[in-house]
Amino acid sequence: MSRTQPAPDFELPNVGPGPDPCSLAALAERESFVVLLFQDDHDCAECRSQAKRAGERFSALRARDAVAVSVLPESRERAEEWQERFDLPHPLLVDPGATAGADYGQPTRLAFLGEWVPVFGRLPAAVIVDTRGSDPEVAWTYRGRSSWDHPSMTTVLDALDDLRE
Repeated sequence: MSRTQPAPDFELPNVGPGPDPCSLAALAERESFVVLLFQDDHDCAECRSQAKRAGERFSALRARDAVAVSVLPESRERAEEWQERFDLPHPLLVDPGATAGADYGQPTRLAFLGEWVPVFGRLPAAVIVDTRGSDPEVAWTYRGRSSWDHPSMTTVLDALDDLRE
């Protein structure tokens, strides 16, 4: 899904490489595109796979003047477990209140049950923010329809290529 709209700024703790705390404004100073990967939760196998795949495609993202940023709606301790386990080469942001996810329209399903049964809570989303102008804009979004519905990194890279044309 593509659309252009103002990108909300955020400032979140970062347990991966990059500034801590990390903000969209800080990333915009360095990159033309910021790929925000909003995850479901710490235990989601597909979320872990997506974060690892983003790390594996780090060079391909850099070639497009882009950086992936995984956003985990969990505690700092939980995010640190991911970083220790996966050694991600990109920022891994801590968003326990899921405020950035909400600001960027991360979908939820039966959110009121999410605290007890995670499959009913947050769904994955990916957002590409175009930071080339004076005001960053949401240029592309992918909103998952289930916990397992994450865009492939090929889909994200193709979207970046389209935006760069």
